[in-house]
Amino acid sequence: MDASTDTAPPAIAGLSAHLGTGLVGHDVLIERLLIGLLAGGHLLVEGAPGLAKTRAVKWLAQAVESEFARIQCTPDLMPADLTGTPVWRPQDGRFEFVKGPVFHNLVLVDEINRAPPKVQSALLEAMAEGQVTSGNETHQLPDPFLVVATQNPIEHDGTFPLPEAQLDRFLLHVLLTLPDAQTERRILDLVEAESQGTPIQTPRMSLADLAEARKACRAVHLSPALKDYIVRLVIATREPPFSDEIEHAVSPRGSLALAACAKARAYLHGRDFALPEDVADVAGDALAHRLVLTWRAVAEGRSPRAMVADILERVEAL
Repeated sequence: MDASTDTAPPAIAGLSAHLGTGLVGHDVLIERLLIGLLAGGHLLVEGAPGLAKTRAVKWLAQAVESEFARIQCTPDLMPADLTGTPVWRPQDGRFEFVKGPVFHNLVLVDEINRAPPKVQSALLEAMAEGQVTSGNETHQLPDPFLVVATQNPIEHDGTFPLPEAQLDRFLLHVLLTLPDAQTERRILDLVEAESQGTPIQTPRMSLADLAEARKACRAVHLSPALKDYIVRLVIATREPPFSDEIEHAVSPRGSLALAACAKARAYLHGRDFALPEDVADVAGDALAHRLVLTWRAVAEGRSPRAMVADILERVEAL
């Protein structure tokens, strides 16, 4: 998506334009962040160091009227470091729950694959249920609540790959690639301008505007034929010939994610109805991380994203 899409609603268009000024060459990432924001789903952003993963979330936090927290994952991180912990108050003679950084509207979980499994599991309830349980008490997280996790694919020492159940909780899994020469030159110019103190006007999207945008996004029309198309794409992962290379197919959560993302993309492009192109555009990011290939398919060099691309070619839209 062009970061300055004119057909998008004004509040969203301003937010998109702001992100475009600070994230050179990341139009797809910008759109995915906005889709997650509108659809109320969490994002996993994967890419090599230096590709502006953290910067992207910070810029989003600056432009939305919300509370932001960053969690830098390390192997010695404890679940309470995220969720919070009961603290003894001697003056009151009781325990008081002190909320952790997960109690913010926008939470950046940096290098999530460096966090141990207990910490990753602690995020599961927060991401899935919008709440945190400590002892006998359940604490509701703020609304809206969006987790954007990042991970570095080139390092494996001291990392803990996310289990499939955790991956399935992410609405989208976005892969970033290295920029071309023209884009890299624009990045140099941008950083130089920032180092010289060039002022940047940051629009602020209020939570009321965001709630209204989410309501309008949910109202985007999915025709029966388009719903059938979504279902056929997901069912294709469970039936021959694709099932021969897939150990674990996409669950119904994949259909729900694909539908929500298609609605959000249509809304971003100024439409109150979704098209097959909306479904096809987000299918790779919405479905690939929900697939587990057989060992033979992996040995032959197949990838989940290539599998989704093949399914899109074989399954007719309407």
